[in-house]
Amino acid sequence: MSGRAPRLVTWLRDRDPDLAATRRAGRTALVMPALFALCTEVLHSPVTASYAAFGAFSMLLLVDYSGPMVERLRAQAALAVAWLVLICLGTLAARWLWLAVAATVVTGFVVLFAGVVSSVLAGSSTALLLAFVLPVSAPAAPAQLPERLAGAGLAAAVALPAVALLWPRPVADPLTAPAAAVCRAAAGYLRIRASLPGPDGPGSDADRCRAGAEQTSRTGAELRGAFEATPYRPTGLSATSRAVVRLVDELTWLCGILVDRSEYTAEPPACDPAAHTVRRAAAGVLEAACDLLTDLDGDTGPLRARGKQLRAALAEMEHSSTVRVPAEHPGGTSTAEVYGFIATLDVSFRSQELGFAVLQVADNVDVAATAWQRSWAERLLGGEPGALAAPLTAARERAVTHLRPDSVWLHNSLRGAVGLGIAVFLAGMTGVGHSFWVLLGTLSVLRSNALSTGQNAVRAVLGTVAGSVVGAGLLHLIGHHGTALWFVLPVAILFAGIAPAAVSFAAGQAAFTVTLVVLFNIGHDPNWHIALLRVQDIALGCLVSVLVAAFFWPRGARGAVHKALAEAYDDSARYLGDAVDHALGRRHRADLEPQSRVAAAAARRLDDAFRTYLAERGAKPLSLSCATTLVTGVVALRLAADAVVSLWQGEDRARAQAVRTDAHRAVLGSAALVTDWYHSFAASLTGRSPVPGAVPLQPKCAARLVESVRTELSDAQGRATPVAVRIIWTDDHVDAARRLQPGLAEAARTQARAAHGRRTAGSVSAVPRAPAR
Repeated sequence: MSGRAPRLVTWLRDRDPDLAATRRAGRTALVMPALFALCTEVLHSPVTASYAAFGAFSMLLLVDYSGPMVERLRAQAALAVAWLVLICLGTLAARWLWLAVAATVVTGFVVLFAGVVSSVLAGSSTALLLAFVLPVSAPAAPAQLPERLAGAGLAAAVALPAVALLWPRPVADPLTAPAAAVCRAAAGYLRIRASLPGPDGPGSDADRCRAGAEQTSRTGAELRGAFEATPYRPTGLSATSRAVVRLVDELTWLCGILVDRSEYTAEPPACDPAAHTVRRAAAGVLEAACDLLTDLDGDTGPLRARGKQLRAALAEMEHSSTVRVPAEHPGGTSTAEVYGFIATLDVSFRSQELGFAVLQVADNVDVAATAWQRSWAERLLGGEPGALAAPLTAARERAVTHLRPDSVWLHNSLRGAVGLGIAVFLAGMTGVGHSFWVLLGTLSVLRSNALSTGQNAVRAVLGTVAGSVVGAGLLHLIGHHGTALWFVLPVAILFAGIAPAAVSFAAGQAAFTVTLVVLFNIGHDPNWHIALLRVQDIALGCLVSVLVAAFFWPRGARGAVHKALAEAYDDSARYLGDAVDHALGRRHRADLEPQSRVAAAAARRLDDAFRTYLAERGAKPLSLSCATTLVTGVVALRLAADAVVSLWQGEDRARAQAVRTDAHRAVLGSAALVTDWYHSFAASLTGRSPVPGAVPLQPKCAARLVESVRTELSDAQGRATPVAVRIIWTDDHVDAARRLQPGLAEAARTQARAAHGRRTAGSVSAVPRAPAR
C-alpha cells in the first residue's frame, strides 16, 4: 500500500498540474455536505439547503482566483453579492415564460461578454450563470426569495474562510519561473557575447559562448513546453497572467533574435564598441526582469532605471554608428561588395534590434508586476497598468474590439446566451419535470465549437447515462437506509471535481450526475427511477447546445484560428507598410495610430481564438508547434513595425530629408515586396490560394540603397549621416520580417498537408473495401 500512494499522487499530478482541481474538489467535498446537512437537519429548509449547496459548489469548485489572499477574498465577496442579485432577478423573471427567456438571453450575454472587459468576470462566468440558471429554472412565489438568499448567503459566509484556510492556492503563476529562467539565461549569454573580441572586450571564449546559446535555447524551449504542456493555457485569466502569456511570445521572439543571422555575411566586420555597451545594458535589464518575475511584489524601480540606461546606450550607439559607414568607400556594385558595405552596420543593427526586444520584455514584466500590485477595484474594472485611458474607457475599447462578426468572444457569448434562452423556452413549453437538468445539459457542452460540441454532447449524454445508472444502483442498494447517502455525498463531490481534469469530460459528467442524484434524494425515500428519467432532460439540453453551436459557429475553433491568423497577418503587414511610410516621410504619426490599433485588436482576437482552440476538449487536429509558430510570427511582424516607428520617433526633419533620396525608394520597394508576401500568405491561410514562396534577397534594391548612402546621405567628411544609419536599419527591420517567411511558409504547408491527409484518409475509409479472396 505504501508504494501505491506515491504512484497515485504521481498519476494525479501528471493529469492535474499543481493539483489545482484536486484542491478545489477537496474544499468543496468538505464544505458542501456540511452546509447541506445544516440546512436540512437543523434549519429544516430544503430550499435554503439547495441554494447553500449549489452556492458552495459554485464559489469553491467553479472559481479559483489568483493573486494575493486579500484580493482573492475581495473577489469571492464580489461573487457572493453578484449571486444574491442574480438570484433575485432569476426568481422574479421565472414567473412568466416570455420574461424568463428574455432575461436569460440578456443576462447570459452580459455575463459571458463581460469577460472580455474584466479578468475577474471572465473567470467567474460559469459560476455567475449558475446563480441565474438555478432560480429561473424553478419558478416559485416571491415569498420563497428570502430562503433562497439565505442559502446563498450561508455559502458565501463559509466560502470566504474556506478559500483562506483550506489548502489555499499558491500565489505564483506557473509560467513566471520558466520566464525568469529565460531572462537569466539570455542575460548570461549577452554578457558572454559582450566579451567577444573587440576594443572593449577581454577576449573570446567560444565554448562559453556556445554553452550560453544552448542554455538560452533550452530554457526558451522549456518555457514554450510549459505553455504547450496542456490543452489549455496554464495560467489564470488575470491581467498579470495575460501579460505573462504575452511574455512567452516576446521571449520566444527574443531567443530568435539572439540566434538570427543575416544571409549576406558569414562574419560581420569589427564590432562597434557601443554595441557591446548595449548588450551589457540589455543584460542588466533582463537580470532586473528576472528578479521582478521571481518576486512580483518587488520594487519596479530598478527595472525602470536599467531600462533608461539601455535607451541611453541605444541612442549613443546610433550616434557612434555614423562613423562606421565609410560613405566614400571605393568599391564596385557587385552583390558581395554591396552587402559587405551594409554589413558594416550589421552588428550595430543586431544590438539595436535586440535592445528594442529587451525593452518590450521589460515593459511587459513591468506591466505584469504592476498588475499584480493593483487594487481590487482596478482589477474588477479591468484597468490596464500604465494605460493612458481611464479604466472604463479602456474597458469600452476592449469591448468594441470584439463587437465584430469574426470575434470568437462574441460567438461564445451569443451561443451561450441564445442556447440558454432556447433551453428555458423548451423546458417551459414541454413541461419537463426538472428544467434545471435541461439547462445543465446546455451549460455542460456549450463551451466549444460546433464539431466538438457534438462530440461533447455525446460524451455528456453517455456520462449522464453512466452517472444515472450508478446513482440508480446506489439508491437501489441503499434502499430505505437513506442515511448512507450522507457518506456517499462527499466522495461523489470529490470525484466530480477531480474527474474532468484527471480522467475525462464524460467521467466528470457521470460523477456530477451521481452528486445531483444523491443530493436530490437526501431526506427523501431514495427513488432510483427518477435518476434514470434525468437522462432525457440532459439529452434535450445537449441537443439545444449542438443546434445553437452549429448555427453561430459553423466552422469551429480550428477555422476561427485560421481566419484570425489571416486577419492578423493582413493587418500587421499593413501596419509594417504604414510604419515604413511613416519612417520615410510619407505618412504622419497621427495617421499611423489607427492601423496600429487595428493590428493590435486583430492580435487580441487571434489570442482569444487560439486560447479557445487550446481550451477545447478532445484531440487537436492542428499541429500545436506549427500553430504556435504561426501565432508567434504575428507578434514578430507587429514588433518589427513597432521597432521601425520607435527608430524614427521625433525625427521629422530626418524623414523630410530621406523622402528625397533613392534610398527612400529602395526601402519602399523592399517593404512592398515583403508586405505583399504577407498579404498573399494571409490569403493562403484561409484556403483561397497556395502558400507563396519566400521573397529572396533583392540585390538591386540593396545596390540603390548603398549608392544613395554614398552619394546623397553623406556629410562633408564623407561619412554617413544619422539619416543614413536609420534608413539602413529600417531596411534591416524589413529584412528581418522577410527572414521569418521560410519558417512560416513551412509551418503553413505542414498544416495544409496534415489537413489534406485527414481528408484523404476520411474519403478512403468511406469507400467500401472489396471482400478478401
